[in-house]
Amino acid sequence: MAETGNLWPELDRVPQPPEGVPVPPDAVGVTQYTPMQAAMAWARKLGPIYATAGAGFEMVVVSGADLVAELSDEARFAKHVGFGIDAFRPVTGDGLFTAYNDEPNWRLAHDVLGPAFSREAMERYHDGMLTTVGRLLEYWDARCGADPVDVVDDATKLALETIGRVGFGYDFDSFSRDGLHPLVAAMMETLQYSMMPPDAQQAGASENDRKIKYMHDLVDEVVATRGTSGGDHADLLHAMLDSADAKGEKLTPENIRFQILTFLIAGYGTSAGMLSFALYFLSTHPDVLKRAVAEVDEVLGDGEAPTYETLAKLRYVRRVLDEALRLWPPTPGFMREALQDTSIGGHPMRKGAWALVLVPMLHRDPVWGGDAEAFDPDRFLPEANRARAPHSYKPFGTGARACIGRQFAQHEATLALALILRRYRIQGAPGYELAIREAGFFMPDGFTLALDRR
Repeated sequence: MAETGNLWPELDRVPQPPEGVPVPPDAVGVTQYTPMQAAMAWARKLGPIYATAGAGFEMVVVSGADLVAELSDEARFAKHVGFGIDAFRPVTGDGLFTAYNDEPNWRLAHDVLGPAFSREAMERYHDGMLTTVGRLLEYWDARCGADPVDVVDDATKLALETIGRVGFGYDFDSFSRDGLHPLVAAMMETLQYSMMPPDAQQAGASENDRKIKYMHDLVDEVVATRGTSGGDHADLLHAMLDSADAKGEKLTPENIRFQILTFLIAGYGTSAGMLSFALYFLSTHPDVLKRAVAEVDEVLGDGEAPTYETLAKLRYVRRVLDEALRLWPPTPGFMREALQDTSIGGHPMRKGAWALVLVPMLHRDPVWGGDAEAFDPDRFLPEANRARAPHSYKPFGTGARACIGRQFAQHEATLALALILRRYRIQGAPGYELAIREAGFFMPDGFTLALDRR
C-alpha cells in the first residue's frame, strides 16, 4: 500500500482534523471504533475534501460530487487496494474485490464472469432466488405474533442462502440450524479480524489462519464435487469452471476458490444491508410504506409467485431500495489511486497517491438538495435521475472495478422486499433509534420488526 505521506507533500494545503483527535468532540454516538462514521462527522465539519492520518499512513477523504467526478476518470485514476481491503487478501487473494490492478486474474475473472451477471442470467437465477425468499417467509411465519425478528441476522441468512444456492448449488441450511453455518461464522470472524489493529491481529493470528484454512478447504471440496458430479448447471460456479475469455484462458482452481469467497462476502454485505435499511425506513415512514404496499398489491396480486418480468414493474419499491442505498450504502467507501501526476480539486497529486471516497457523504452532497438527510424515494424518479449531476450516486463503486454483482443484489433485494410487503404488516420496535453497526459493512444495529400476516 502506498503511503501518501511520501507521495503527496502538498497535504498541508488540505483541511485536517486537530492532531490526535480521532472524532469531533460533538459527534454524538460516534467513537474511534466507528471509523467511517467518524470520517462522516469530520466531513461535515471540514468539507468535501480533508486529510487525515492513521498508523503508518496519510490519506485524503473526498465526498464532493465534483471531486468524485474527477476521481472517476479512468484515464487518471484506478481502484486502490489498501487500507483494510488488502488485509483480507489471505481469504480472497486475487479475487475480483481484492486483486491488485496489475494482477491478471481480476481482468480474466471480469471477462469470464460478466455474462453470469447479465440481465439474461438474472432471469435464470430468478426461480432460485424465489425459493430462497420462500424459506425466509416460512421462517418468519412461525414467528408472527411472537417475539420480533432480528432483521439484519435474517437478511444475512437470506443473502448467504441465495448466493449459496444460486451461485454454487450449496445449502447453508441457515433457517433450520441454531446459529450460523461454520463457514459463515468463520467468514464473518475473519472479516472482523482484518479490521483489527496490528497488536490485536498478532494475538489472534493462529486462530485466524485456522479459520482461513477451513474456509479454503470447504470451498475446494464444493468445487471438486461439482467437477465430478456432472449434470446441467447454469450458475456462477458453472461459469467459473467452464467459461473462458476471448483468448481461451480459464480461471484456475485457486482463483475460483477466491471468487466464491468474494461473492459470499460481497453478497452478504450488499444484499443484507440494502434490505435491512429499506425495511427500517419503511417502518419509520408510514406514507412511503403505504405507497410501496399499494404498488406490490397492484403488480403482484394475491398469491401467485412473481415472474422476472413482473418484478420489473415494481418501480416504487425499487426507488425505496435506491434511496436506502443513498443514505446508508452497506459499503461506505472506496479508494482511488492516481495513475500519473495529476490533481484533485486543484490540489497536486503525485502518481501512486490515493484518496478515500466517503460514499454516504457523497450521497449527502448539496447536489441532492437542501433535504439530503431526508428519506424520499422520489429522488429516483426518471426525471430526477436525468437532472442529477454525474457521479453523485456511487453505492457500488465506480469504473471498471465497480461491483460486478450489483444487478444480482438489486434483483434479490427487490424480490425479497416485495414478498415481505405482500405477506406481512411490519412495525418497528417502539422507540428504536437508528444506530449503525460497522463490521466491514454498514448495518442498522439492533433493528427488529414485529410481524403480523396481512
